[in-house]
Amino acid sequence: MSRREFLRNMGATAVAGGLLGASQVPRADGASGPKIGYFDPPGGPLADRLDRPWEMTEEEWTEIIGRVQPGRSLKPPHWPQRSRFAVALSFDCDHEVGSLAGGNFAPGPLAWGERGRRVGVPRILDVLRRHEVPATFYVPAVASLIDPEETRRIVGDGHEVGLHGWIHANNSQMDRITEREIMLRARDILEKTSGTDVVGHRSPSFDLSPNTIELVAELGLEYDSSMMADDSCYELLVNGKQSGLVEVPVEWVRDDAVYLSFSRSGARPWLSPNDVFGIFKAELDAAAAERDLFQLLMHPHVIGHRSRIWIIERIIEHAKSLGGAWFGTHAQVARWVRENATVDS
Repeated sequence: MSRREFLRNMGATAVAGGLLGASQVPRADGASGPKIGYFDPPGGPLADRLDRPWEMTEEEWTEIIGRVQPGRSLKPPHWPQRSRFAVALSFDCDHEVGSLAGGNFAPGPLAWGERGRRVGVPRILDVLRRHEVPATFYVPAVASLIDPEETRRIVGDGHEVGLHGWIHANNSQMDRITEREIMLRARDILEKTSGTDVVGHRSPSFDLSPNTIELVAELGLEYDSSMMADDSCYELLVNGKQSGLVEVPVEWVRDDAVYLSFSRSGARPWLSPNDVFGIFKAELDAAAAERDLFQLLMHPHVIGHRSRIWIIERIIEHAKSLGGAWFGTHAQVARWVRENATVDS
């Protein structure tokens, strides 16, 4: 692949996947104002200066950065059973709700999402069952309402289910009251359907409002898995204070959709399954060498194809071949690092 093709494909993926970038959004006065990343322009004097970042004051950037920050590392000296490294597999079961949240109600895109339920999840569960490996499935509440039996099958196989929004809408589009209500409703649905306590949260599209992490802590959840400040688990600070939350960090580089997604708006799979496996394997090898966590995120409608499902199997087999691997759910990882991380880590 030429450099020009690489950059073109990256640009298309960014547009379709909602990766961070500047855009124009309408203001209350009807004019068009700049938008940074997912976030709507803030209020106050800064709102009129987003296109002139060099005018930002130290007080302003300190407040913005300090809203949510990584605290101390929670890398433990060892993992359960004195294991050398940890593997935490996760699957975002967006299914039809990704299209619903995006306002795309056409039968075609809805069917593509439904494929994740009909084909992807069963294949994933089969691989995990054969290898006796637990995983975490993040399920939007509406996806669980559409097919509650899927949620029950996941839990019945010994896996964790975590919060993933109500209908996979961006949290940054909501005010604090609405976002809190959405979290509460989603948790109630997942707990009622699964019959288990829901203790973890992953924000849809990794999109967080300034209030998201504070609300996750307020609801008494144990961890978040939406942020990317480290490869190791770490504690989350809100306004400079300990939130009580563990961050089990994600990364775009460990996300199958970045490489394998398709969209009519321009995104195309730009790496082969072999290439994607190579990236995941390199991340796994490095995590094992550092005696740390290898966290991986996949989507049933993306990874569940016949030509791709083998990636999960090969990753599991390779991790076991390295010796000293411990496989855990994200909740198990969060609890272990909270209880076992050294004070000076």
